[in-house]
Amino acid sequence: MRIFAISDLHLTSEVDKPMDIFGEKWIGHWEKIKEDWNNKVSDDDVVLVAGDTSWGMRLSEAVNDLEQIDALPGKKIIIRGNHDYWWSAYSKIKALPLKSIVFVQNDATTVGDYVFCGTRGWTVGDREEMTQEDGKIFDREIIRLELSLKEAVAKAEGREIIGLIHYPPFNVKYEKSPFTELFEKYGVKRVVYGHLHGKQAKNSYKSVHIGNVIYYLTSCDFLENKLLEL
Repeated sequence: MRIFAISDLHLTSEVDKPMDIFGEKWIGHWEKIKEDWNNKVSDDDVVLVAGDTSWGMRLSEAVNDLEQIDALPGKKIIIRGNHDYWWSAYSKIKALPLKSIVFVQNDATTVGDYVFCGTRGWTVGDREEMTQEDGKIFDREIIRLELSLKEAVAKAEGREIIGLIHYPPFNVKYEKSPFTELFEKYGVKRVVYGHLHGKQAKNSYKSVHIGNVIYYLTSCDFLENKLLEL
């Protein structure tokens, strides 16, 4: 079993929001991703999708996008991104008749010798400079990550725990944060994240070590619309 990762697909099959307005890398990006996906991934493999999967505002507008992902090879593990507005009632999402997708929120899932867990996260910065609302969201995401990590540890039984988070779990200087401290505390060795595009990602590293954890940036435009193998 091999593990691949990608994020920020921003699929638009049911909404009028073409991605090519954001630059050449977004022209036909989904077709390029699917071609690479089909060339690399077998049904025995796992693909991690670290958020911002669909531009659909409601679940009904995201279903077709999710079905397209479901039809591709491999088992898919998906977390929520900041633009996944369709991700509201978790019970309704989990009830979708999808064969190969597992959604993770406050929990964890096991595939083979691995356990996958994670959360959306939030912008990391000076806590004193956060607005009250940002502070509440940040604290809530910390709680959600720890809930997910605790379930991952309970399920691990010798398996490796791999983390997913949408926002970078550190600031632009790659300094530690409450998110990185939790990943470290619960023995996670590898984490995938996304969210960064264009100029934001220009000076980013494909992977970076913080403590004992390797963090991989998986935004599709950063990866030239190709899946990253961990």
